[in-house]
Amino acid sequence: MPKFLFSLFAALACLVLVAGGAVVAQPADPTETRRLREAVQRGELASLDSILADAQRRVPGRVVDVEFDLDDDEYEIEILDANGRVWELEYRASTGEFKDMEQD
Repeated sequence: MPKFLFSLFAALACLVLVAGGAVVAQPADPTETRRLREAVQRGELASLDSILADAQRRVPGRVVDVEFDLDDDEYEIEILDANGRVWELEYRASTGEFKDMEQD
């Protein structure tokens, strides 16, 4: 994995804690977090909050994994539904556009 991609991934790598339905993401590197926040503010990336909200509207449940891939311009969200199935939802990172959903 290229160093830049790894840094961005580490910044977005989330320890997703689900407590009472609330999702808390804790990015790994404050410098990368600031750069990503600025990219969202400039409109270069969709906000993770908006993508998570859409994903949970599509598949109610617990967010169990969030991944960001700069090379593929993609967020991948995994959600565990009430029936114990894990769903992977893909979004275009630059626009927030929903791309695909499949059962994992």
